[in-house]
Amino acid sequence: MSLHSAQPQLSMLDLVTVRQGQTVAEAIQTAVRTAQHVEQLGFGRYWMAEHHNMPGIASSSTAVLIGHVAGQTQHIRVGSGGIMLPNHAPLVVAEAFGTLEALYPGRIDLGLGRAPGTDQPTMRALRRGRLETEEDFPRDVQQLQLLLGEPKPGQPLIATPGAGSHVPIWLLGSSLYSAQLAAHMGLPYAFASHFAPRFLLQAIQMYRDLFKPSQFLDKPHVMIGVPIVAAATDEEAEFLASSTYQRILGILTNQRGLMQPPVEGFMDSLDLPSRRAILDFLAIGVIGGPEKLQQGLQQLMAKTEADELMVVTDVFELDARLHSLRLTAEAVAAL
Repeated sequence: MSLHSAQPQLSMLDLVTVRQGQTVAEAIQTAVRTAQHVEQLGFGRYWMAEHHNMPGIASSSTAVLIGHVAGQTQHIRVGSGGIMLPNHAPLVVAEAFGTLEALYPGRIDLGLGRAPGTDQPTMRALRRGRLETEEDFPRDVQQLQLLLGEPKPGQPLIATPGAGSHVPIWLLGSSLYSAQLAAHMGLPYAFASHFAPRFLLQAIQMYRDLFKPSQFLDKPHVMIGVPIVAAATDEEAEFLASSTYQRILGILTNQRGLMQPPVEGFMDSLDLPSRRAILDFLAIGVIGGPEKLQQGLQQLMAKTEADELMVVTDVFELDARLHSLRLTAEAVAAL
């Protein structure tokens, strides 16, 4: 299989954010509307991420939501970005995604992360005494490959559903470790530059340099997470992005909550260290009107030559979010 194309493929990562004044049910409906919209725009994938014990994120039961979104879209691939594998037994993941593949053939992706995606008390609650660590990750990935592949003669453990489903596995990461592992295993690689951009260029170069072709992939395939907020003008985009700035400040100060509406002049109200921390978090982000968006994406592609852009667009109002995604699609089409 080769996933490469000259123009970057466009995909979307959604945390199914719960906005101030919104219920979880409404947050899920917002996600469905967004997925339907990006499908119409020609996006290739719509992924959701596993997080736990966070009041502003409704995607904790990721596989359930994947099924819900896939059932209300037609052809876009729907998947996890990612399932945090240390939280789960590989057999349970194989059965869940095997079921999804049976329901929506050829449309399911399984992106895997090796971090818990939550705090220590929640991690203990999820694992119920299992001493699973990030170091067990390569073994768990291999077991998943075995369970999702064709059963071997005498294989004692068969995932039903799951066996023979060949759900594509992606490795996700924000460090050099996952880049090396994805290269060694011949798997597509997604770098979490939407929140941890520091090692982006180093990681994707390492992945490409070390890549070994496999039965799953014949040459390297790099996806990068890109925060994007676009609007008709730079000023409007900056205003809309203040919801993202507030969310990031909450992450940095461990005061996570519901997504807040935009605030005029929010960044100007902060001290210099806070502003710098937010901008570091968004180092490869693109926030602006159509011209600034086009320039930012061209510069990003020149630096990374990414095969795929996984857009993260945290905008409070649904219509403004959908407009931002439309502008993004137009800018990528013009690259």
